Amino acid sequence: MAIAEELAKKQKDISVAEFFERNRHLLGFDNKRKALLTVVKEAVDNSLDACEEAKTLPEINIQIVEMGNDRFRISVEDNGPGIVKKQIPNIFAKLLYGSKFHTMKQARGQQGIGISAAVLYAQLTTGRPAKIWSRIEADKPAQYFELHIDTQTNTPEIVKEEETNWKKEHGTKIELDVDATYQKGDQSVDSYLKQTAIANPHATIIYTNPKAEQLIFPRATDKLPKEPIEIKPHPYGIELGIMLKMVKNTDCRTLQSFLTQEFSRVGPQTAKEICDKAGLFTNMKPGELQLPHVEKLVEAIKNTKIIAPSTDCIVPIGEDLLEKGLRKEVAAEFYTAVSRSPDVYKGIPFVIEVALAYGGQQTGEEPIRLLRFANRVPLLYQQGSCAGTKSVVQTNWKPYGLGQSQGALPVGPLTVVVSMVSVWPPFTSEAKEAIAHYPEIVKEMKLALQEAGRRLGSYVNKKRRVSDQQERVNIFENYIPEVADALYRLTGVGKEKIIESMRRMLEKNKEYIAAHKEAHKVEATEKKDKEGQVRLAGFEDE
Repeated sequence: MAIAEELAKKQKDISVAEFFERNRHLLGFDNKRKALLTVVKEAVDNSLDACEEAKTLPEINIQIVEMGNDRFRISVEDNGPGIVKKQIPNIFAKLLYGSKFHTMKQARGQQGIGISAAVLYAQLTTGRPAKIWSRIEADKPAQYFELHIDTQTNTPEIVKEEETNWKKEHGTKIELDVDATYQKGDQSVDSYLKQTAIANPHATIIYTNPKAEQLIFPRATDKLPKEPIEIKPHPYGIELGIMLKMVKNTDCRTLQSFLTQEFSRVGPQTAKEICDKAGLFTNMKPGELQLPHVEKLVEAIKNTKIIAPSTDCIVPIGEDLLEKGLRKEVAAEFYTAVSRSPDVYKGIPFVIEVALAYGGQQTGEEPIRLLRFANRVPLLYQQGSCAGTKSVVQTNWKPYGLGQSQGALPVGPLTVVVSMVSVWPPFTSEAKEAIAHYPEIVKEMKLALQEAGRRLGSYVNKKRRVSDQQERVNIFENYIPEVADALYRLTGVGKEKIIESMRRMLEKNKEYIAAHKEAHKVEATEKKDKEGQVRLAGFEDE
């Protein structure tokens, strides 16, 4: 038998589940500490998306129980719309199954990998099935499933299925046993949930950590974010291969109707202009276009002025709510937030928002704390590879009162939030941990940071001037007796009269400084938040 025939016998299909079974690191399961975070993150992201789609203010309960030998039980429960019975196995136990991959609107999860990958990781490390509870209405029974994934076929294996009693009127709960380690810090579950509360001020999050400590992150607003509206793709973002697929799969009968119906921002006149530049007839059938025709079409689109895509498909956090979320979770003395106007990369709309929290309990001798978000989801890993980090490093922070070495994060008592919302954030990997360095994105980030930085610089400079003036007053007060004695010897005016006059002048200066402090809210006031924890109230520039 020929060698080629022998080799041919060894060739076979690889299921996506088998691929990720061997390459779990691509999905964020490359070490036990990160695995714990990834499981919680995927479940919480799904819960937030589901609640928002159902127009329900999210209330999410997370519990992590330590079972010994680096094994943990993770439970995430929400008050969302629930999941219909027949969809539960596919959503939780089939990779690349979801409703958002083909929709052009903002969402946390898009690839249909996240929660099923968490189920796969639990199966690989403990062998125990995922347990799912779900109810869609109060007058309907709750469904209970225990699920595995058949990795050879990427299909669900139903270990157990039954109706059950469950206290929730509607919602979903998932419970997974996984091998993991728990450790507090910047890349922990605790940090992820705290940052999630900042970017999702409409959500209440109740978290019980493995030490049996309960933390509550209350919502800062009762207003849900506006629901994003699905749009058609913009022609500027379409590459040749995608265009070839679109012309073959469309139901449109003419090239002109194809351009107007399959793309956003293309009207009949624009479609005619594109066809004219491509040297194609408007009444040509799209399915009959050959590669040379499609190449001309793509080139003509690039040379035609087309209105920027609609931004109804994305919903920024907003300056007020972003600042409220930051105030709620980060103790500081000055806060500000900036939301940029929508922009486009590769035909895909996006918005950049930044927020700053200065002072408070942070030290001024260490690098700033950088919090990165994409579609309201915290990005805790691969900071050095992210466009958010690059934009902060490339911004000159010295005029804003911070120290900075070349090519490094600035140093000072500052928390910086950099958030991107988009139909399709350009992540650098399947684990969705960093945003790619598209020039349009980095530029918008830098502009937003500079605007917020100018506000910070104004505050820091005013605070420094008040401090300098206070220091001069203190020095002058200490030397009043000596100055009065010298003036007495020079002028012969009574020493007591001179001292009294100088003290009156000093009091006027103190009143001016106090009024200045009050005007700019430089003095801290303490208040208790809803959790009963003492935090510093925010200061603002006037």
